[in-house]
Amino acid sequence: MPLTNASMTLSRDAGRSGLGTPAGALDAGNRLLASLPEHDLRHLTALFDTVTVEVGEVLYEPGQPIGHIYFPGDCLISLLAVAEGRMTLEVGSVGREGVLGASVALGHDLAQVRAVVQRSGTASRIARADFCAEFAQLESLQRLLYRYTDTLLAQAIQIAVCSRFHVLEARLARSLLITRDRLQSEKFHLTHEFLAHTLGVRRVGVTKAASALQQQKLITYSRGNIEILDSAGLEAVSCRCYELVKDSGAIGMANVFV
Repeated sequence: MPLTNASMTLSRDAGRSGLGTPAGALDAGNRLLASLPEHDLRHLTALFDTVTVEVGEVLYEPGQPIGHIYFPGDCLISLLAVAEGRMTLEVGSVGREGVLGASVALGHDLAQVRAVVQRSGTASRIARADFCAEFAQLESLQRLLYRYTDTLLAQAIQIAVCSRFHVLEARLARSLLITRDRLQSEKFHLTHEFLAHTLGVRRVGVTKAASALQQQKLITYSRGNIEILDSAGLEAVSCRCYELVKDSGAIGMANVFV
């Protein structure tokens, strides 16, 4: 999953491979959409199209206008804070539990993070103007997105604290567990380079931390293919931050859907 110059250049037509495909059963993949009342969801359906996004594709760059809002289905999107145009740190991720770009409803027309596709798949997409108009009218959408945005911010703060005070091995364990939860799979693909971008360290640091987890028989890791062998053991190695941000944790996404 290398972040090449090509893949890290914001596409003016992000998600173009699925452009124009009508969104069918929107509630089939995305939990936020599935939580809307049926009549509100049916009203929104006509405004969405379904797009396919590819690994490494950049959907947003900091400071660039947000053109579309994405509700992921089976894809996963990494949110990277960017310093000096080159140093990055993952401050969150968006999968089927969430939405990318909802901050436009709060008056933020420009992206605040780099949004990079971590796993390819599909998403339901809506133009910014249409989204803002519907957000102003639908109380159900307002309630959901206020809770979601608050939770996402709380998780970003916790991850920032984790990145400053916790050792790399624990941070890597936390990142792998969150990825597992988002993808609902013990197996996934993450290269050393991508993990270095998300954790804000050099590749050699990722190699050492991953080797330590592998020696403890918690994971297997070969050419970017990761399998979690011992979830309980990996949670024990991880810092308490995972307990806080996992779906059922104090600031987990399950709180959005109460």
